[in-house]
Amino acid sequence: MKSAMIILLMILATSCFSLTAYSQSKQSAAETVQDLKLQLIELDAKQEAAKLQVQQFEDALKPENIERSLAGVGSTKPEELREQRRRQLLIEKKAADAQLEQLGLKRLQLETALAAAEVQAYQESAGGGSGFENQLRVPSITPRWLLAFGLLGILIVAVVICISVLLRMQAIERALR
Repeated sequence: MKSAMIILLMILATSCFSLTAYSQSKQSAAETVQDLKLQLIELDAKQEAAKLQVQQFEDALKPENIERSLAGVGSTKPEELREQRRRQLLIEKKAADAQLEQLGLKRLQLETALAAAEVQAYQESAGGGSGFENQLRVPSITPRWLLAFGLLGILIVAVVICISVLLRMQAIERALR
C-alpha cells in the first residue's frame, strides 16, 4: 500500500513540474513570428536545393546523357544497361519530386502559422496599456489545460482515497490488538 501511495505522489509531483515547465516555455507572439520567418528562410534554401536536384535528374535522364554516363562500361547488352540506368534515375527523380512536394506543403503550413502568429502579435501589441493591465487579463482556458486540470483533480482524489484506506486499515489493526 505504501508503494502505491509513493507512486501516486511521484506522478503528482511529475505532473506539477511538467505544467510549470510548459507555462514557463511559452513564447510571445513576436518571438513566434521571428522563429517562423527563420523556418521559412531555411525552407526556401531546402526547396532551392530540391529544385536543383530535380533539374539534374531531368538532365541526366536525357538519352544522350545516359549513353555518355555508360560510355566507359563495356557490356554485351548495352540496351539493358541503359534501361537499368534510366529506371534508377527515374526512381531517384520521383523521390526528389516527392521531397519537393513535401517541402511545398510544409511551406504552406508555415505561411499559415506565420499569418496566425502575426495576427496574435498585432493583437498583443494593440492591446495597449501597461504591462500591469495585460497581467490582469484572464487567459482563455484551452482544452489542453482543461485536460491537465482534470487529470490533476483525478490524481488528487486517488491520493485522498489511498490515504483514507490506509488510515482505516491502521485503525482496524489497532482495534484487533
